[in-house]
This record gives sequence, C-alpha cells and structure tokens, in this order.
Amino acid sequence: MNAIQQPVSWFTHLRPAVATLALMTLITGAAYPLFVTVVAQSAFPEQANGSLLQDPSGVVRGSRLIAQKFEGDPWFHSRPSAGDFATVASAASNLSFSNPALAERVSKEAADLGANAQAPAPLALVTTSGSGLDPDLPVAAVLYQLPRVAAARGIDPQVLRGQVQALAQRPAIGPAVVNILDLNASLAELAGDRAR
Repeated sequence: MNAIQQPVSWFTHLRPAVATLALMTLITGAAYPLFVTVVAQSAFPEQANGSLLQDPSGVVRGSRLIAQKFEGDPWFHSRPSAGDFATVASAASNLSFSNPALAERVSKEAADLGANAQAPAPLALVTTSGSGLDPDLPVAAVLYQLPRVAAARGIDPQVLRGQVQALAQRPAIGPAVVNILDLNASLAELAGDRAR
C-alpha cells in the first residue's frame, strides 16, 4: 500500500529562493563593491577618483581619461567625437565608408584644422574613435597642429615641440601618444598662458 503524499507547500520553495536572493544581494550589492572601493582607494587613489587634473588653485579642469572639446587656434584639439564629447552619448558614429555623411564630416573636420599645407591631415584628427572620448592623440597628429598653436601663442615651435615630446607616452603596443588635456594644461607654463 502506497503512502499518501502530503501536498508540498509553496512556502517550502519560496523560502530558499528568498534567502538566496537576500544573500546574493548582500554579497554582490554591498560586500563586493565595498571591498573593491577600499582596495582601489588604498592602492590607486588617483585613478579611483577619476584621474582628475587640477590647476594650481585647485579647480578641476577635467579628467585625463576622457577627451574634452578644445576650440580655437591657441589650443591643441582633441580627436573628433561622434557624441560631441558628451559622456552619456559616447560611441562611434557607425557611418560606413560609402555613407556621404561620413565624407562630409571628415571634410568639415579637415577644414576646421586650418590652413596647414605641410601634409594631409592625420586620420586621428578627422575620424572619431570607438568611444568618441579618446583623450590621447598620436604624436604625429599633435605635431600637425603645432604650427597653428605656436603662431597663436607666440611660442617658439621648437620649444613647443620639446613640450610635446616630453609629454609623449609610449604604450607597449602602438604609436606614442600625447594626452591632450595634459598638453593644453602645460601651455600655461610655457608662455604665461596668453590665450586665456
């Protein structure tokens, strides 16, 4: 004779599910983020706080990790941004080579660089990066802008070239790059910042 099975209460299944949810929320929503924050603030405080660049008076000028828009002849310009340097809209333009809008935008960017007849504009100055917020430019793209910036600031081009070379970073893979925010911030030290 078979024993009659008692009906299983829905509470029997719900209780372990709720307990697991509460435990995982505590681990992944509180304990792990707190652990990562403590380690980051202890070992890498500058990076954990956004790699911010402050002027001598303590005013934050930007983050070395995110490109900013610089306009005018006295400044080195960042790589173009598909989202106009808005962090919320960071992305590539996703325009194909056959899209007329891409050719129009690249032509406009090249024209905005000014009359520099030394060579065709480097691709990094007329095309956007994948994130649209790339803070670095290859040294060649920075040097392309050097005559314009030197003339606008009244700085000897060789002195400015030395500043660019001093700030060049050589990654393990790829060409040497310069952080544009750091470079533009250093211009104040070269000529008393006549452009401000």
